[in-house]
Amino acid sequence: MKERGTCEDDVTQAIRSGRREPAERGLFFYRLNLEFGREWDGRSYAVQQVSPVVDEEDDCFVVVTVYTFYYQEEDRQ
Repeated sequence: MKERGTCEDDVTQAIRSGRREPAERGLFFYRLNLEFGREWDGRSYAVQQVSPVVDEEDDCFVVVTVYTFYYQEEDRQ
């Protein structure tokens, strides 16, 4: 996750309070926009969107992958 600029706490927060959407193969995609206000990969961004893809098992959530997107304030989705 570090290479994508996020951490376990952000992923947990996305699952707990992010917008849940269906994904392929019965998985779920969560989206959570966080204030970022710093540089990533040489550019400055206002918003970071943390988007884990999750398999919801009976007794736990399994994070399959995590996407991280960066936006300027006016590009916020």
